[in-house]
Amino acid sequence: MAKTIISTAGAPAAIGTYSQAVRVGDTVYLSGQIGLDPQSGQLVEGIDAQITRVFDNLKAVTEAAGGSLGDLVKVNIYLTDLGNFAKVNETMAKYFQQPYPARAAVGVASLPRGALVEADAVMVLGA
Repeated sequence: MAKTIISTAGAPAAIGTYSQAVRVGDTVYLSGQIGLDPQSGQLVEGIDAQITRVFDNLKAVTEAAGGSLGDLVKVNIYLTDLGNFAKVNETMAKYFQQPYPARAAVGVASLPRGALVEADAVMVLGA
């Protein structure tokens, strides 16, 4: 199957050797998003703002791929402080409706650019 690279100005440009997302068949693999503002390229301040920005960025990439957050089947959350997990749940409730995607949350020592949270996802279109 052919790969299609997904890119949008609605999410931060890749800051490394990766694509914002890659589609293979009906499956779209979304790269990790941190709380970078796509216009300024700067990390937004504070955990609440970063969590919101992460999901806004993921939303922009899903839409660029022809889907929506409702098409996500798997989300991985990376937190530098697992004490912020409840805040992630609160914010996700604003972006997702049941049935929710499968999810993992992992505590990590650090993230790119000093981010406090990162999320990546897998989306299936036409399901």
